[in-house]
Amino acid sequence: MSNDKVYQMSFSKIYPLLVNKAVKKGRLKEEVDEIIRWLTGYSQEELEKICEEPMNYADFFRNAPKLNPDRTLIKGTVCGVRVEEIEEPLMREIRYLDKLIDELARGKTMDKILRKQGAV
Repeated sequence: MSNDKVYQMSFSKIYPLLVNKAVKKGRLKEEVDEIIRWLTGYSQEELEKICEEPMNYADFFRNAPKLNPDRTLIKGTVCGVRVEEIEEPLMREIRYLDKLIDELARGKTMDKILRKQGAV
């Protein structure tokens, strides 16, 4: 799938997929929301509004109020690609979210997922 196709996908269609991936592994929608808020700086109210409006995935990240500076601590692979080596900034942001949701689904604690100091 080309980056343009990914960028044009509606966030309101992607969001339930992210939630479903976590819930199937025994995690909560609220944890997915916390991850998204941590990564992007959106409030819960803003996130809920975005899920009801048409907004593509690219604009979701471009319009993020405050991308978390600790997101650069996210390392590892998503779909066989190391997130820290993705050159295109927008695609790297998208893959950061994918990686965090993967970690949630794998059972990592929220402190580790959100790169909190002292999390082992």
